[in-house]
Amino acid sequence: MYHQLTEQERYTLSVLHRDGQSLRTIARILDRSPSTISREIQRNRCHRTDGAYRPSKAQQRTNGRRRRTRQVRQHDADIYGRIEALLRYAQWSPEQIARWLALHGVVRISHMTIYRHVHRDRLAGGQLRSCLRQGGKRRRKRTFGPERRGKLHGKPMIDSRPAEVEGRQEVGHWEGDTVVGTASERVCLLTLVERCTGVALVVRLPHRTVKAVNRAALDAIQRSGLPFKTITWDNGTEFHGYRALEQATGVLCYFAYPHRPWERGSNENFNGLLRQYLPKGRSLARTTQADCNRIAHKLNTRPRKRHGYKTPIERMQELSGVLHLGC
Repeated sequence: MYHQLTEQERYTLSVLHRDGQSLRTIARILDRSPSTISREIQRNRCHRTDGAYRPSKAQQRTNGRRRRTRQVRQHDADIYGRIEALLRYAQWSPEQIARWLALHGVVRISHMTIYRHVHRDRLAGGQLRSCLRQGGKRRRKRTFGPERRGKLHGKPMIDSRPAEVEGRQEVGHWEGDTVVGTASERVCLLTLVERCTGVALVVRLPHRTVKAVNRAALDAIQRSGLPFKTITWDNGTEFHGYRALEQATGVLCYFAYPHRPWERGSNENFNGLLRQYLPKGRSLARTTQADCNRIAHKLNTRPRKRHGYKTPIERMQELSGVLHLGC
């Protein structure tokens, strides 16, 4: 089977050619066809200067040709139109789009090809890059001081949870947190994420208090029809009424340690996805419960890598048999 000359072969060719060896001799030493050696020298010699064959220049020209050939689009406009629609309206990542299209027999395309398409669009003045989940964001250094939130002694901590919660093999174990818009407003959101499937509920709160959180959590548990066994909360004081929630529902509550977001990784990840629709600093005053339900549905129907690119709703239906999600 034919394959192109390697960089090492080009250096060997250069030495032999400089020593005055014939093309047939060089071909025999490299176990190549004489026409291959002749074509290599004619194609990659320095035509504009002294006409000599230099292996470094030859390799550089070969690499350039390879890059240019890869720029040829192998997919038609309809495929890229579908990809752009999934980026703009479904807000899926390029990897999710690539795997979903392959899984459903539409087309096989690399996620890096999609990223290159987005990059070309940006150079042409397009806005596809803003549809990426982390488009334009920069990381910032985080430093934590002493815990200033109110403390509640005797609350059950995360390390006292049942062992089956850690394994993510059983449906019904949730993580909860609140999400704020601007620092000065009272309106916020309660997010609940199921650890095994990734299904999430988003509830609008009129204010960030124990009473509002308990009322919203109780309503979500009763109306969603989803299994609830445990909830692991953030350390905010709005969750300090957990005992009343336990008595009303039988759901056991636990708390993560301060400044350890990885202990509630599912919830933190979901909150990051939520920021794609509700960025930090944007007021939530005009955000309705219908908006929350719409965003939650979009994220619950987004394919996930950890589920083999099935959606959280599909996983919930497989594991629990729940066919309808209420909020």
